[in-house]
Amino acid sequence: MISRFKFPAQSDLRARLASSNSSTRLTAALLALTLVILLWSNIGPKDRLTWFLEVAPVLIALPLLTYTRYSFPLTPLLYTLIFIHAVILMIGGHYTYAEVPAGFWLQDMFDLQRNHYDRLGHLAQGFVPAILAREILLRQTTLIPGKMLFFIVTSICLAFSAFYEIIEWWTALLYGGTADAFLATQGDVWDTQWDMFLALLGAISAQLLLRNLHNRQLAELRPIKHS
Repeated sequence: MISRFKFPAQSDLRARLASSNSSTRLTAALLALTLVILLWSNIGPKDRLTWFLEVAPVLIALPLLTYTRYSFPLTPLLYTLIFIHAVILMIGGHYTYAEVPAGFWLQDMFDLQRNHYDRLGHLAQGFVPAILAREILLRQTTLIPGKMLFFIVTSICLAFSAFYEIIEWWTALLYGGTADAFLATQGDVWDTQWDMFLALLGAISAQLLLRNLHNRQLAELRPIKHS
């Protein structure tokens, strides 16, 4: 049942105004940091084609999020997660996923067979879109927090991950061997399955770990619907 709107008390108005100002400062800081890291990422990348393919989501999201900042502002949590995901993409684009130094460091430390930085990227590919899908569905549909929302968000993230694997396949067909760094399979025949599985884990983990915080921040944007 959707709760009735109540005119907020003066103290509540002050709290919401302070929260809004804090959110504005946060988004401005995240935007500035993103632009700085994007500039660094674009300076002498390992492979220019791979850089563009990896960073393309950031180049699309930046103007879109800027354009919708006031017409459809997102929660601070979601802006922060999008920033973290963008950083992962921009670092991967600069070095290529198979050659990110931090991945080599972990590979040596744990005696791994490959650079696992791309695993982090695919985990984020489920983790971050899960909160994005959850936010849009809660704000723009009649769905309420619960099992059905959890299932739909998880399904969306898994479908997106599968579609991204199709994009990688199309890229390989189009560019041939020059797209190997973008695919980042590193000789793993199960790489595609691992990518989708990690996205699935990310989507489930995000909803389990962040739903309470997300609900609280959503409540500051508009009332949350409860059954």
